[in-house]
Amino acid sequence: MEFYRILSATLLSLLFLTCNASNSKLFREYIGAESNSMKLSDVPINSKVEFHFILAFAIDYTDDNHPSPTNGKFNVFWETNHLGPGQIGSFKGSNSNVKIAVSLGGDSVGSGKAFFAPKSKTSWVQNAVYSLTYMINKYHIDGIDIDYEHFKASPEMFAECIGQLITILKKSGTISFASIAPYEEINSHYLALWRKYGHVIDYVNFQFYAYDKLSVSHFISNFKKQASNYEGGQLLASFESGGGGGLKPANGFFEACNELKDQGKLGGIFIWCAEESKNKGFQYEKKSQDLLAA
Repeated sequence: MEFYRILSATLLSLLFLTCNASNSKLFREYIGAESNSMKLSDVPINSKVEFHFILAFAIDYTDDNHPSPTNGKFNVFWETNHLGPGQIGSFKGSNSNVKIAVSLGGDSVGSGKAFFAPKSKTSWVQNAVYSLTYMINKYHIDGIDIDYEHFKASPEMFAECIGQLITILKKSGTISFASIAPYEEINSHYLALWRKYGHVIDYVNFQFYAYDKLSVSHFISNFKKQASNYEGGQLLASFESGGGGGLKPANGFFEACNELKDQGKLGGIFIWCAEESKNKGFQYEKKSQDLLAA
C-alpha cells in the first residue's frame, strides 16, 4: 500500500512539473525609438503567434529642449509620425493577434539619462495613473512595459510606485498585461518589485543582450539563473538586432531557443528593435516567429 501511495505522489509531482514547464508563442518587438519612418505594417507578422509591439518610450519628463522630471506625468517620446492613434487602431483592427504595449522609462531622454525620480509615492502614482490612462486610451494601448534603467529612488520606493501603478491600471481595466525589462546590473530594483508585486506582472523581458558576448551554454545558464530569480514568471529570450552583447542569431541564439523550447522553458522571444532590423529585411523576426509557432 505504501508503495502505491509513494508512486501516486511521484506521478502527481511529475504531472505538476510538466504543467508548469510550458512554452509560449509570444513574440514582442520594441518600435518607435530610432526612426520616424517606421510603420507597424513594415514588420512581418506570423498569424500563429501572439505579437506585441512595444512603443519606446513614454517618459515622465517634459517634452521640450531641456527635459526634466515631471513626477509621474508621462509624455509621448516615441516617434508618432506613423505610430499615432489612427494608425495603431487601424492596424489592430486588421490584425487580431497583435497587441500594443508602451514602455516606460528607457535609458535616456534628450542628451541625458532618464531617471526614475518620484517626489513621493502617492503623488507619483496619482500622476502616473492619470497621465497613462489618458495616453493608453488615446493610442489604443493594451499593456505597459517597465524599462527604467536609472534611479534616484530606493528599490523599495520603485517597487511600491510601479507595483501600485500596475495594480490600479489592471483593476480599472485600463491595461490587460504588464511586463518588466530588467538586466543584471539593475536587478536589485526589479527583484524588489517582483518579490512584492510579481503576481501582477505577466512577462519578464530580460535584456540578455546587456551581457557581454555569450556562448550558447552561457546564454542558457544565464536564462535559467534569471528564471530562478523571477521564479514563476514568463521569461522571454532576447537579442539586439543592431549591436549589443549577449548571444546573436548568427552565433547560436536560435540553437539556444530550441534547446530551451525542448525543455519547456521558452516563455517567448523579444527583439530590440524594429528600426535596427529593417535593413536586414526582418529576417530574424521571421525566424523567431517561425520557431515559436512550430
